[in-house]
Amino acid sequence: MSKPRLQAPRGTRDFYPDDLRRREWLFGHFRTVAQSFAFEEIDAPVVEHAELFSRKAGEEIVDQLYHFTLHDRHLSLRGEMTPSTARMVMARANGLAFPLRWFSLCQMWRYERMTRGRRREHFQWEMDIWGEPEVTAEAELIAAIFTLLARVGLEAGEVKVRINSRALLEETLTSGVLSDKPEAFAPLCIVIDKLGKIGADAVVEQLSDPKGLIGLEAGAAREVVAMLDVHNLDEAAKFAPAHSKALSDLRRLMELMDAYGHGEQVVFDASIVRGLAYYTGIVFEAFDAERSLRSLCGGGRFDSLVESLGGSPITAVGFGFGDVVIGELLADRGLWPELSRPVDDVVYAREEAQRPLAIRTAARLREEGRRVELVLGSVSQKRAFKDADRAGAARIWVIGPDEVARGMARVRDLKTGEQSDEALDL
Repeated sequence: MSKPRLQAPRGTRDFYPDDLRRREWLFGHFRTVAQSFAFEEIDAPVVEHAELFSRKAGEEIVDQLYHFTLHDRHLSLRGEMTPSTARMVMARANGLAFPLRWFSLCQMWRYERMTRGRRREHFQWEMDIWGEPEVTAEAELIAAIFTLLARVGLEAGEVKVRINSRALLEETLTSGVLSDKPEAFAPLCIVIDKLGKIGADAVVEQLSDPKGLIGLEAGAAREVVAMLDVHNLDEAAKFAPAHSKALSDLRRLMELMDAYGHGEQVVFDASIVRGLAYYTGIVFEAFDAERSLRSLCGGGRFDSLVESLGGSPITAVGFGFGDVVIGELLADRGLWPELSRPVDDVVYAREEAQRPLAIRTAARLREEGRRVELVLGSVSQKRAFKDADRAGAARIWVIGPDEVARGMARVRDLKTGEQSDEALDL
């Protein structure tokens, strides 16, 4: 008989109390920022019908699904939240007041190759705006990202948000190298999204593969890669069609980010395309300034997603912000806070005869909203004081025969050492 596997599956995590305190600290900032922007929280099942994700055929995520068949139903753990949110919007579209401002904080699963900052299980904060076609929505979301970064201690300039437009790229390519094969645009985006991972030569090779879905000439493939090296809108305009709406939207977004005070932290980068096929307009990703890590978050506009799932057209834009990469960055910068165990009071009975009174005292303190640890075992007073101090408690209540006789508990402030008497409920 083989030994049981007692380790967590590769790519997943156990959260011990100190780990969970950090996680909840970060999640608290996610929620506070979203609520400060007047977003409402939603949630959805961690298991969905696999078709909800696989309808976007050809995307990398489809091959990364944790999926299975049960009772003739093909199901999947969610690899992202956006399709689930789209399903929820579709279900009540006629009764919802648009624009919607929704956010979620959910666990995601993807079976993929692990690198620093990439796991097979992670939590993701998502913020979405549904029913607003103007780039004011993109600007509000990017401002929320910078608000979160400031709250966790990162200074202005330590993270840059890089923006591009899938619409601008599509306009440019379908009027040029893809003029006779516009259907190749979606698979082309999947390939060029790998530029930072596999390099320019490998991207050219995949774009010009005669057996692939794109099949460009080698020269045309190199032209596409050269376009991805553009880093300002004036250069991008040289490739774009005249009177490009996509280019106008990007310029407007830059103006809005100046108004938010983040103009210098937002840069145009033509290589940002995002791998998911449902993006239709502006896309963006946030990176640490040195690009030492994977992207902290990414998102963009997906105006056709609801329609592709069978619903009426609803414009939408959103982002996903994982907990893993930001954790790596906070560790690199020494910004994780020291978070003590949340204990206010320890109640200690010297003898078993005083335990009922200690129980009543602990219950009263808990009713007052305090976090109270009742010493459960028979330990010495020295040990009780030592454990209370280690736990980070503010006070310890000592109840022994002498205290009962006086009707008063002896309470010690563990920071100052000062002692006082508090009436017991005899």
